[in-house]
Amino acid sequence: MKKVLVARPIFPDVIERLRQYFEVDANPGAPLAADEFARRMADRDGALLAGDPVTAKVLEGAPNLKVVSNMAVGYNNFDMQALNAHGVLGTNTPDVLNESTADFGWALMMAAARRIAESEHFLRAGKWGTWSYDAFLGTDVYGATLGVLGMGRIGQALARRARGFNMRVIYHNRSRVAPEIEAELNAEYVSKADLLKRADHLVLVLPYTAENRHTIGAAELASMQPTATLTNIARGGIVDDAALIQALRNKTIAAAGLDVFEGEPNFNRDFLTVPNVVLTPHIASATESTRRAMANLAADNLIAALGEGPRAGNPPNPINPEVLKK
Repeated sequence: MKKVLVARPIFPDVIERLRQYFEVDANPGAPLAADEFARRMADRDGALLAGDPVTAKVLEGAPNLKVVSNMAVGYNNFDMQALNAHGVLGTNTPDVLNESTADFGWALMMAAARRIAESEHFLRAGKWGTWSYDAFLGTDVYGATLGVLGMGRIGQALARRARGFNMRVIYHNRSRVAPEIEAELNAEYVSKADLLKRADHLVLVLPYTAENRHTIGAAELASMQPTATLTNIARGGIVDDAALIQALRNKTIAAAGLDVFEGEPNFNRDFLTVPNVVLTPHIASATESTRRAMANLAADNLIAALGEGPRAGNPPNPINPEVLKK
């Protein structure tokens, strides 16, 4: 039997699915340290991962490896140049988390706009004594302008939600979406500069690449409205976290909602010193049905890529399909 590594704990029934086809080394505990991860990958034909770094060094030590299946949409944990050089297929799990992630992005945006976390901390600390007309004044969402940076599947799902709030939708993307999608979403394509200037609530939904690192930095934050909010459900590193902390302190923007961070889980602890930010630990896709769908799709990719199951040789979600032709 071919050998696979499951590097993070996942649903037991998914492990059992894999054991129908493979010899499975399943890690039941904390993420593997780099050296241990490389050691356990050394004799594997495939691996089911959740953000574990697949580097050139790992690949050099794993001569039998054919596929790395990421239980995520993003795959910035993969050294794609090294994967291609070693003829290793990478796969991901798009689409199945669109709606759950969009729901969560909307919740973060609302929480930031209406100062929900800040006011809850105030209440829990026993500080609530009387009503005041100016207590925790936030910004309206209904009738405001939603700015979407990255109009992919999740960005489009967010834009659909804006219709129920009577919002104007503007967006910026590497390229414009199809005219029929713009019409469906009632979305206006604008420059990045115009997006930053006009958005009352800016949501980031773009993939992480080297080019996208610090897409939102001090200059971009300074160009936003002082009443604006920023929500990041994309990837850490797209925002310069140190610059954002300073902008929140200085009230350059009103508030932020963040589910992702640079260097996570070792995020910048200065975020804990500013009240006008809502912080969550990368859980935008965390509903049971969505995480099950992600795990099963990652398993489908792994099984098919290793020549097993009903889609043998034809995995649903290849990132670099050109290696299948080699």
